[in-house]
Amino acid sequence: MQHVTSPVLRARAVFDAGSTRPLAWRLDRLRGLRRMLAEQQAALADALALDLGKHRTEAQLAEIGFVDAEAAHMERHLEEWLRPRRVPVPLTVQPARAWTELTPLGVVLVIGPWNYPVQLLLAPLAGALAAGNTVVLKPSEHAPATSAALARWIPEYLPGAAEVVEGGIPETSALLAERFDHIFFTGGDAAAKVVMRAAAEHLTPVTLELGGKSPAYVDASADLAAAAKRIAWGRFMNAGQTCVAPDYVLAQEEVLEPLQAGLIKAVAALFGPDPAASPSYGRIVDDRHFARIAALADGSTVVHGGQRDAASRYFAPTLLRPAPGDAVMAEEIFGPLLPLVPVAGLEEAIAYVNGRAKPLALYVFSKDQQTRRAFADRTSSGALCFDVPAAHLSVPGLPFGGVGGSGLGAYHGEHSVRTFSHERSTLDKPLWPDTLELIYPPYTRTRHRLISTLIAPVGKRLRP
Repeated sequence: MQHVTSPVLRARAVFDAGSTRPLAWRLDRLRGLRRMLAEQQAALADALALDLGKHRTEAQLAEIGFVDAEAAHMERHLEEWLRPRRVPVPLTVQPARAWTELTPLGVVLVIGPWNYPVQLLLAPLAGALAAGNTVVLKPSEHAPATSAALARWIPEYLPGAAEVVEGGIPETSALLAERFDHIFFTGGDAAAKVVMRAAAEHLTPVTLELGGKSPAYVDASADLAAAAKRIAWGRFMNAGQTCVAPDYVLAQEEVLEPLQAGLIKAVAALFGPDPAASPSYGRIVDDRHFARIAALADGSTVVHGGQRDAASRYFAPTLLRPAPGDAVMAEEIFGPLLPLVPVAGLEEAIAYVNGRAKPLALYVFSKDQQTRRAFADRTSSGALCFDVPAAHLSVPGLPFGGVGGSGLGAYHGEHSVRTFSHERSTLDKPLWPDTLELIYPPYTRTRHRLISTLIAPVGKRLRP
């Protein structure tokens, strides 16, 4: 037999052999993934510290433990999710049985980002394996230590189920030229357009997990000290390099003033008086992103923070009071900058949100039910969270994804299994008795009346 060297062809050969379809195979691969996370936890945490300065606890919370919980949830519920679903059959087709069932797509390409290089590569992997697919993984070259660790351990724990391709743009371009059955991409909109164009060549379906500027609205009814601490946590976790981090805060000026003071206190409570000395505070991923964040800060008005050290890629948690034309309000920040934007009230805040691209998440800090209802009824976002940022990702029953410019498709839990499956329709109608004789041609007046009675609403029947 010819030796297969391409990772895509190897993955397809395994899938085509049919071994991935049984429930036992899927559960075994989920267990293999969880075993890797447990046994190589220290190695993965070390890699995350090298790439992003992540504290081991944050690595466990938002990366390693997150994926383990996701895979464990799938393991518990997968058999239930895969059960065929019966569908009623109309009179014209009876006697018959109809049902749908989730079937694997084939070979899935997962392209991961650098900001959460374990979670955002392996959580989609878990869903694709649970759905019975084989997977080609492309970790980000901007998190090289994590990429190397995954390339080392995944073949050992998931032999035949997942292939890892390391490298940069040339390697990614070569992969995108191949035929896949689904492409799952997490990253920015510019690269997403490249992925969609490549997928179109093979009519490959895609899931795009993007970002955008996720707003937070705070009104006077909120506990401002508590809101400030949660906003600071969501914004400055991973040094602000989080797609669902609050990207800016909208509030009336009389709320912004005490909220700003609360945010300053919250930063000190989370990271100490000098975050540069805190092992809990991360670093910017590389020099290019550091320079971009510095330019955004220098192009606006800093009211707190702004300290930085290019050599260590440290950038302090920073509060801004931007002017309308500042660049920091025109693009996703993806760093530890938090603009505070005054609005006249609820109506202006909603208009501000609706006047921009649909965000990945929208956060509302308010005790007022009418305010909450107004945001729920009159805005569109990938997720809507009240009184907490980012935590919706940890709820496995909630689909995670964007809308419009913030993404296409969703995953997590059962939604992952559905994303990486085709819901196939099946109809089983015995050859005897052949009740279709009632609707076969030639069409007569009697047959017309019969068909009209069977399928047409009362009062809508056509004359023969």
